[in-house]
Amino acid sequence: MSTPVVLQVAASPVSPALVLRPWRMEDIAALVEVSRDPALRQWVSSVVDNDADGARWVQAQQQGWAAGNRFGFAVLEAQPGSVREQLVGNVVLKEVASGKPAAEVGYWTAAHARGRGVASRALEALTSWAFETFQADGLERLELLHQVDNLASCRVAQKSRYDFDTILPAAPPSFPRDGHLHIRRTSA
Repeated sequence: MSTPVVLQVAASPVSPALVLRPWRMEDIAALVEVSRDPALRQWVSSVVDNDADGARWVQAQQQGWAAGNRFGFAVLEAQPGSVREQLVGNVVLKEVASGKPAAEVGYWTAAHARGRGVASRALEALTSWAFETFQADGLERLELLHQVDNLASCRVAQKSRYDFDTILPAAPPSFPRDGHLHIRRTSA
């Protein structure tokens, strides 16, 4: 699948609407700004320090769409009184393959958007889309991994009905600490 997809998440009484769409080159400046957050840098595997890093990162997201095996979405929030949308996060569906029963999801949230349900709302939209789009190709479950000390990610997983499955041993350098594996099945 290389056709770009845009997912909409309706506003709630306490949260603005979200738009999930493939990453674009015009997102680089916002990506670099968001990536300066030390808390975010602690959990992500790819560091974006400047426009060149941002361009490589966005190109990698675009290549995933073109290959049909990795679908990264910029998560944007409508700003009251503005026609512009603000980058508030990222969600990704990865390791998708026809006939493969499992794929992985991931996410991060910008510092200015944390604590407002952005990650769980975006993850729910991604989860629904993944099952609707790939269940006929054999997708039965989505796996969510996070380091054991990333308590915020654990809360997002639980809130999004991803059941805790097991503790995974560390796999440095990309996964330096033990991790939790959460799973959501199509029947959840």
